[in-house]
Amino acid sequence: MDRVSGFRRGLRAAAGYVRSAPGTYVWLTVLFFTTVALHHMSPDFEQDFLRQRSTNIHELSRNPVRVLITSAMWIDGGHWLPYAVLYGVFHAQAERWLGTARWLAVCASAHVFATLISELALLKAVRDGHAPHSAVNTLDIGVSYAMAGVMGVLTYRIARPWRYPYLAVLAAVYAIPLATGRTFTDFGHAVSVLTGLACFPLVRGCGKAWNPKETLAALRG
Repeated sequence: MDRVSGFRRGLRAAAGYVRSAPGTYVWLTVLFFTTVALHHMSPDFEQDFLRQRSTNIHELSRNPVRVLITSAMWIDGGHWLPYAVLYGVFHAQAERWLGTARWLAVCASAHVFATLISELALLKAVRDGHAPHSAVNTLDIGVSYAMAGVMGVLTYRIARPWRYPYLAVLAAVYAIPLATGRTFTDFGHAVSVLTGLACFPLVRGCGKAWNPKETLAALRG
């Protein structure tokens, strides 16, 4: 009976955890089903299918609203489990802290601004002859811009001085690829983090910042 009771308590705790961040887990569920769908497509069909839902220059010029939404419903690479972990660590925490509406505003802002600014930079590169014309059809799908934006806004969730090491790690994670790779997606990720940091007005009134020192003290009793 003790094992049964413990299992039930665990299920209730897990259900409560999911209910506390509904947007995160609805989105993650959508990504699960779209990832399964990708695994049932032939490679050629998959590329065509995703390109029509991609926020590349060609599709943005034709159906900007549609592709900005649909591109965030697919995972580039087809591996869902790592995103399940990342969503639990970052998105769920941000949604619980900010509330669903503000969290969604951060996600949408980072996704849209990073996409538009990076694609405009790519368009300029094409027009200036620094990138081939075929780049207008580059495959650009995924949820990484929204993830980077949420990572940025979570800086304010951490109390000083602990937020500064977090911010330094965040800067290294996204600035090093930008400095070494210089692709439009690296640029987009950097824009996403800056967008998240610019969402500071949304964090006002969301409660006291988390202090790791206080948490460690509580664990020690």
